[in-house]
Amino acid sequence: MSVRTRIGARAAISLCSRAAFAAASLWLAACGSQAAAPAKTPSGEAPPPQPTAAPTPATPGQQFSVSDAPTSGEAVSARPRIEGAAATAYAAGMTAFQNGDLAAAKAQFTQATQSDSKAYQAFYSLGVVKERLGDTTGALAAYRQATLIVSDYEPAIFSYAVLLARSGRSDEAVEYVNGRLGAMPKSAAVSAAMAEIKSIQGDSGAAQRYAQEALKKNPDFRPAMVTIARDHYRSRRLDLALYALKGVLDGYGPENPPRDKNNAEAHLIRGLIYKEQGLRGPSMDELRKALDLRPDLVEARVHLATYLLESGNPVEAAPLLEGALRYQIDHVIAHLNLGDAYRLLGKVAESRRELEWVAVKDPSLYQVHYDLGVLFLTADSVPGMAPAQAVDRAIDELEKFKKLKPRQAGANDDTDELITRAKTKKGLLQAKDDEAKAAAQAPQTPPAAATPAAAPAPAAAPATGSMQSATPAGAPAPKK
Repeated sequence: MSVRTRIGARAAISLCSRAAFAAASLWLAACGSQAAAPAKTPSGEAPPPQPTAAPTPATPGQQFSVSDAPTSGEAVSARPRIEGAAATAYAAGMTAFQNGDLAAAKAQFTQATQSDSKAYQAFYSLGVVKERLGDTTGALAAYRQATLIVSDYEPAIFSYAVLLARSGRSDEAVEYVNGRLGAMPKSAAVSAAMAEIKSIQGDSGAAQRYAQEALKKNPDFRPAMVTIARDHYRSRRLDLALYALKGVLDGYGPENPPRDKNNAEAHLIRGLIYKEQGLRGPSMDELRKALDLRPDLVEARVHLATYLLESGNPVEAAPLLEGALRYQIDHVIAHLNLGDAYRLLGKVAESRRELEWVAVKDPSLYQVHYDLGVLFLTADSVPGMAPAQAVDRAIDELEKFKKLKPRQAGANDDTDELITRAKTKKGLLQAKDDEAKAAAQAPQTPPAAATPAAAPAPAAAPATGSMQSATPAGAPAPKK
């Protein structure tokens, strides 16, 4: 989604939103649980500041995090211990991930796997990092390797299956999970994985059945509770989603206390629902709670930053978006809105870098052309560009926006006004340039020679042969 800032008397920026989040970490020791990724669904508003409803991501509130704890509560097989140099590297990788340094986390987890080929936790966590870095093939391989070492390692099973579904390989994901259900009939996590896959496929009825099946296997399996709410949200049953979230976060009274009041994904989903309902304050509260619990939740960062940009607060929005990109480097909307934030902060070069990255990554995202047009039109100067070049670029980007933007009945659009402004500015620059050239080419008339001033007449000399000396002024005359 996109945000607009004032241009003269009008606002102008775009704010869209898209989600692309990997699944979750409700593997209780290290984060919380989740499952697939939201599809890219930009919700473009008209150029004037008229926010539209929040987009509905395919997998809201889900993103894996590093962790190595079992999920479903059933007894686990004997597992190899990670020790020595592998343990040291693994711990360093966990710290790097928590700090949002994915490059360092990847290096440390890789080192752990090289030091100990049985370090299944390191393979799983390496998969998480690679997924966030956009390396789907590498992530799948790492998840798969973790399950080859420990066949019943639920976090890796869940993550592998859901990433297959997110990558357009739903049939393969279903086949994989069916095989796991046969081998692990008591696993609530495997049933929950199937629920997520079915929800991604749009089969809400099957998703709800598998989530309930997971809860029958383990009534306290929180990821399945969140899956139920998430599927309702994804299917646009917002009231049912809120009811399910109430059970997770608030409970239904003294006899039914909250099942997991600190579940970050649940707070995130509730924040997204409140946003759709126009409840700005409650939505921001929920998003902040989600981030307090899990700073790695990119979707919470992007939506909260969107609110801040809409209110003209790029100072707080920019760090949120910078953090989002540390945890998911290729998040298009985070780059788009960070470009807006940098523009508002007067960081023209940085704004241009972010927006041009978006234009290359997703040329169909028409909002980026609007934002680039605004940047080149309003910046006092653009590094590496002459003023005339900047205004030409502004006109070009705004024309692209007009061409790509879908027509919306009744929507206000100030693009033509901005193009007119840009053309007027171009005309003024051209006139100034022409005037400067004319002045430079005009024949230069040498200035007339100055006439020297007349020298003062010299004082008269005393008469020749006079025997009388001059009398000083004010002196008494001599007596005769």
